[in-house]
Amino acid sequence: MAINQVNKEIPQEYAEKYQIYAGELAHIDAYQEASRKIDPVRPRASKMVNDLREAIEKTGLQNGMTISFHHHFREGDFVMNRVMQEIADMGFKNISIAPSSIANVHAPLIDHIKNGVVTNITSSGLRDKVGAAISEGILENPVVIRSHGGRARAIATGDLHIDVAFLGAPSSDAYGNVNGTVGKATCGSLGYAMVDAKYADKVVIITDTLMPFPNTPISIPQTDVDYVVEIDAIGDPQGIAKGATRFTKNPKELLIAEYAAKIITNSPYYKNGFSFQTGTGGASLAVSRFIREAMIKDDIKAGFALGGITNAMVELAEEGLVEKIIDVQDFDHASALSLAKNANHYEIDANMYASPLSKGSVINQLDIAILSALEIDTDYNVNVITGSDGVIRGASGGHSDTSMACQMSMIIAPLVRGRIPTVVDTVNTVVTPGTSVDVVVTELGVAINPNRQDLIEHFKKIDVPQFSIEELKEKAYSIVGEPMPIQYGDKVVALIEYRDGSIIDVVKNV
Repeated sequence: MAINQVNKEIPQEYAEKYQIYAGELAHIDAYQEASRKIDPVRPRASKMVNDLREAIEKTGLQNGMTISFHHHFREGDFVMNRVMQEIADMGFKNISIAPSSIANVHAPLIDHIKNGVVTNITSSGLRDKVGAAISEGILENPVVIRSHGGRARAIATGDLHIDVAFLGAPSSDAYGNVNGTVGKATCGSLGYAMVDAKYADKVVIITDTLMPFPNTPISIPQTDVDYVVEIDAIGDPQGIAKGATRFTKNPKELLIAEYAAKIITNSPYYKNGFSFQTGTGGASLAVSRFIREAMIKDDIKAGFALGGITNAMVELAEEGLVEKIIDVQDFDHASALSLAKNANHYEIDANMYASPLSKGSVINQLDIAILSALEIDTDYNVNVITGSDGVIRGASGGHSDTSMACQMSMIIAPLVRGRIPTVVDTVNTVVTPGTSVDVVVTELGVAINPNRQDLIEHFKKIDVPQFSIEELKEKAYSIVGEPMPIQYGDKVVALIEYRDGSIIDVVKNV
């Protein structure tokens, strides 16, 4: 066993293959960017194919190859299941899949794993049934969990080579010019798909809205596309926002949001031109409302809002309180519409958003990031992957990326959920190291990381209760008791990569 910098034991075979986490900037080195195989398209040649089977055949897919998908349709996605069923029907085995994330709608993957069609998975997250099945150990090889920035890094460096990318497109022309703002199933930004299209050997665009050439605006250009196939439906737009964006009336969440807003508006970063990224939960959206009121009162305007975009951000921009929106993913229909019509709402890919090995990610310019957590421990380490039962049920997302790169990272979470403490001695699974976390906000008050003595000094007189992280943990334990340790097995079912590609933790079977 090797011990990494957050004191987690990493089995030697994975420590040697991936390196172990040794600090936020330990493995940020120069590299030669990955290359791809390109088959030139000759004049008058058609990229259109009749159906998914013909598209798969033309890519030259073979057993053992790696294929990818994007998750911009979230719970409304039809593409991954349809492609995987066709691949299974064609008799392929030992396929590695590399979707940008996996939702509960992708539960049919479980049968493909059991049948040997899928033998390796890398993704940002695993939800519900798929996560539970992986936690039970149904996959022979461990899943590799990467942050959004870490996935973009892995693709750009060649650590993750994609043989064929199957990309759902709300609209495309017959030559492969794609966008997400036109069509029957608009999803807005295609930021995660854009990276796959740029580096995959073969790219298949799957659309249900075929447009005349040229289909503009162009998110994925024809120069990155090999084949286009039209099907009846690629997804349900209603599923994009399912379970993600909700306005809250919960008093606990509103109090968390109020405290978070006070921290932001009393911080040294709150001034004209400041930038921020919020999450999509009830408390996060409420923070946007509180900030809005303060910005109007103080005559403050933000330079840009970043990340997964919600209608709350769009409304701030429409009111003139946010000058620009920088968008890697949309979480509701209103955001997709804004991207289509607003010149100051700008689409970027995941590499530009958060890769630690790009020539400058947008998160490096970010002042404040508001993030959620399943658990926070007394070293400020954060878990967003495994539940209190040890089962995989979340996603790394951009958590470790934005926390590390921004000026002030804020973790907002209730002190307890039901009968489960959120602030604990040691988190089940470290996704974001405590060195990247600056402020923890709960309904009882806040804890500021001792590493940020500047913030501790700055917030001395703020009208928000302040505690040490140990005091918050004790308050949580006094309410619900100390959690019982989880009984894990010996099989490693998931490797948690830090954004630089090193292993920050492993998850064992439950």
